[in-house]
Amino acid sequence: MRIHSVSINNFRGIRSATICLPAHAVLIGDNNTGKSSVLEAIDLVLGPDRLSRRPPVDEHDFFEGRYLAPAVAAADQGGVAPVNAAAPPADTEPLQIEIEVTITDLSEEQLARFGGSIEWLNTVDGTLFTEANPASIDAAPINAALRVTFIGQYDPDEDDFTGITYFSRSLTEGDTPTPFRKNDKQHCGFLFLRSLRTGSRALSLEHGSLLDIILRLKEIRPRLWEGTLEALSTLDVAGAPEMGISGVLESVNASLKKYVPREWGAQPQLRVSGLTREHLRKVITAFIATGNGNHAAPFYRQGTGTINMLVLALLSQIAEDKQNVIFAMEEVETAIPPYAQKRIVHELRKLAAQSIITSHSPYVLEEFSLDETVILSRTHHGMLSQSSITLPDSVKHKRYRQDFRTKFCEGLLARRVLIAEGDSEAAALPVVARRLSDLNPAAYTSIEALGITIINAKTETQIADLGKLYAGLGKRVFALCDLQRQEAQQAIEAEVEQLFMHPEKGIEELVLKNTTLEAMNRFSQSLAWPQHLAAKHAGADVNMKDALMDYFQWSKGNWGIADFLAQCSEAEIPLWFRQTCARLRELCDPPPTPPTAGPATGSDGDDFDLLFGL
Repeated sequence: MRIHSVSINNFRGIRSATICLPAHAVLIGDNNTGKSSVLEAIDLVLGPDRLSRRPPVDEHDFFEGRYLAPAVAAADQGGVAPVNAAAPPADTEPLQIEIEVTITDLSEEQLARFGGSIEWLNTVDGTLFTEANPASIDAAPINAALRVTFIGQYDPDEDDFTGITYFSRSLTEGDTPTPFRKNDKQHCGFLFLRSLRTGSRALSLEHGSLLDIILRLKEIRPRLWEGTLEALSTLDVAGAPEMGISGVLESVNASLKKYVPREWGAQPQLRVSGLTREHLRKVITAFIATGNGNHAAPFYRQGTGTINMLVLALLSQIAEDKQNVIFAMEEVETAIPPYAQKRIVHELRKLAAQSIITSHSPYVLEEFSLDETVILSRTHHGMLSQSSITLPDSVKHKRYRQDFRTKFCEGLLARRVLIAEGDSEAAALPVVARRLSDLNPAAYTSIEALGITIINAKTETQIADLGKLYAGLGKRVFALCDLQRQEAQQAIEAEVEQLFMHPEKGIEELVLKNTTLEAMNRFSQSLAWPQHLAAKHAGADVNMKDALMDYFQWSKGNWGIADFLAQCSEAEIPLWFRQTCARLRELCDPPPTPPTAGPATGSDGDDFDLLFGL
């Protein structure tokens, strides 16, 4: 069994989305894109314990917090709502959260259980057949499918939120929809492992914990409740005189007798409170020995990495008992070293019929093929879409795998990408932007604060292809390079949102022609010059520009230019860099109202327009 697709409407930050999932998938994208919301949406539909929460959804689960119909909301806020109408207008229909999950690769047991609701899905174009048609069903892409829909809404009569899961076919084929109940969900085997909650509850007896799931799968009913409750109910915690509390309680009892009759209250004792099964579920937990001794501590007080590996051990138990299970897991890399991250991914893929993971780790992402990598992006209007990676002709798959950690991964995880021509440009721009933001935060912002990732193209011939790659994935893409031939410039500009091309053949020339002698002398005095350059440029008549040009060439790719710019004042930083940083801020973090004058650099506006062709 696996999830083929999920359609989401009006849930959290997602107004609308339809996501198709491979057999094993890693969901990636910038923070707040909607990765966790997709998993939460699936959990609302298939999670056996998710709807036991009351209410199952709340105000914040609705897109933009809007759960009232527009007309009702207007009336609540003092507006005018339609009255005495023959039929309610369309805009008074209740706003609903609607999530539909389509399941394929059903087992024989599932086909038998859900037979009346089974449909036939063309897995290529998404076409559904409600009745078997031998001529088309025998075609390769046709698969038995089960659609299940969660509907959540506000009930004004009860003044509360409701949420029910249905067999999707029953919503359109009959007068009364058929609920998809908890025992139905248990036959689907969906487990959602939240990064912040799974570990803290894994080895407790709380409902929905991993240990509780294992006990239910093995059909084991713990026989500890009655005996434990009886023992605790008679336990006098501080009855012994040597504990020092009994004397105080006797004094309290004597004082009580002065004011109230005995039947009102007598003989105060200290005992364990909250003697219910539910309370015991919350307080009983596994203890694990730490270090080489016998001292045991609660499992949730172990290191985060240890807890995560305990979770993996419990998952293997669940998979062995259930066989046909879907694991969804958030941030598998949390507090786990790289080799263990890879081990978890490998184990999940072996244990699960389908695994769906969110991650920001290159070590996790590189374990998934291009077809298994689902890149999510969301517009400001809440439209969530997915993209797949299509490598340009100049980037071979072998090179993509080899350079994944150093070149491609950061761009896949970012919302905004700036492609730099080479090592010096890739190192210099973040440093100079950070320096300018420290010196003049009112005019500049660091690259990191703007949410921009720098990708080193290594050569100008790769900029256009990488720009096309990332733009095709829904990223905002910028580029930075030396002066290019007209054809090359046009090729780059066709693939990126804006090209920042400086007017020199090399970044060293740009810096040395547009800074001050004072800045060069200061930097020179701070350097430990290599012997061959110190000998070449010895003497009182040294030309500092030539000396630093040699140094920058020698230290190319080793932060030479970046180190120089990091010690400059704002006026000593070349104008082109200042204008580039100001423009990036304008593009990525525009002011609330359009500026009425030139750019942040004031009188440099004419030069700015000339440099960037505005």
